[in-house]
Amino acid sequence: MSTPRVAVVVFPGTWSDRDFLDIAPLVGWDARPVWHAERELDGVDAVILPGGFAHGDYLRTGAIARFSPVMAAVESFASAGGPVLGSCNGFQILCEAGLLPGALLRNDHLEFRCDWQGLRVESVDSCPVWAGGMVEGQPIRLPISHGEGRYYADGATLDELEATGRVMLRYADADGRVTPDANPNGSLRSIAGITNPRGNVLGLMPHPERAAEAEVGGSDGLLILQSLAAWLSEQPVAA
Repeated sequence: MSTPRVAVVVFPGTWSDRDFLDIAPLVGWDARPVWHAERELDGVDAVILPGGFAHGDYLRTGAIARFSPVMAAVESFASAGGPVLGSCNGFQILCEAGLLPGALLRNDHLEFRCDWQGLRVESVDSCPVWAGGMVEGQPIRLPISHGEGRYYADGATLDELEATGRVMLRYADADGRVTPDANPNGSLRSIAGITNPRGNVLGLMPHPERAAEAEVGGSDGLLILQSLAAWLSEQPVAA
């Protein structure tokens, strides 16, 4: 398998694009920025929607970015089975675009939280693209940085996510126990990350790109980001 070609989409107000581009060599990616006004992805192997405040997060988080020209290409890429990861603001955009269900609302305490957060890995089989380096029940630790990260969906949607194993990450304590005190924003059922039915699109509020080097506090983000190359190596050449 050749080096994965990864598009990192940049919207006005995006800032985590630089973090993804900086750690690309660590995870074996050939990553390049793609401006939101572009209409083509030019044969990439994966797409990243990074964190930030796309278009200032006016109206709702991700509500304007959802209509950027590049999103039609992202949606087509995802529909064809292409790997897509949306972190923080990227998760919000994926929900606004309808690629993932639910919405991210204002944190229940109305505060912006920027801290390291414990998480528990849930159903890895539902997302082999991004969860191949982890095991179910594994506790990991990633940074969060958001004011509107409270995952919300109606009861039927939540039940479907649970029944189909599409909850990939939950907020938890350092030992992997899911408790109310370990939930940093009031997300329903402590949901921190979900996938689409096909398992190729992952949205999560934590920032794996900020946890790729031990020198900055931890490297658990590599468990997610390095999974891409392994998954691609197992796919048919035609894919």
